[in-house]
Amino acid sequence: MQQLRKAPGQGGFTLLEMMVALVILGIVLAVGVPRMSAWVTASQAKAASQFYAEGFALARAQALTHNSASRLVLTDNAANGKLNWQVDICFPRPETACSNSSGAWSTTTAAAARDSEGTAGFKSVLRSADSIPGNGVLTLAVTPTAARSVYFTPVGWVDTNVATRVARIDMTPAAGRAADFPAARVVLTLAGIAIKCDPAAADGNPRRCPPL
Repeated sequence: MQQLRKAPGQGGFTLLEMMVALVILGIVLAVGVPRMSAWVTASQAKAASQFYAEGFALARAQALTHNSASRLVLTDNAANGKLNWQVDICFPRPETACSNSSGAWSTTTAAAARDSEGTAGFKSVLRSADSIPGNGVLTLAVTPTAARSVYFTPVGWVDTNVATRVARIDMTPAAGRAADFPAARVVLTLAGIAIKCDPAAADGNPRRCPPL
């Protein structure tokens, strides 16, 4: 094979050197890209617990900040089968309770009725679960199964008057994915604190999940 020869003192690569470099690059890509893809997927799966913990924390913080009722509502994400969350607030009055059907709640485009800041008041925060891997990677389970919301009182505690309320969210590797990342759980205490924990942790482990 004829080589491109370098003149004395001239920089650059020969044809053989370039071919060797391309072969090495191909090997690196063949080995590294699948591993990088698996790492990214595992990282996204692990971040799911943080995603939901942040939703609970924001709902509680808004209740305390505004001295209002607040709620976190879970809705289906059509793209990946997971659950988006939205945080709303409401200012209850003796004559007007903040019920599910009440129109007094904030929305993503309008402040809540009776917000002291008027139309410039707090507008609901919606977060999409688009970045969470689909059901082929991660399985999501809410307890109780039918629950899709949780309400907070103005002092930041969970409103126990709402019977069917989200108490925990489990994130489990799908079939064949157990080696990629561990299962995780977010438990919401009655004090309104979201705790990220390991459902497989034994007694005495600081990562052990609290009872419901």
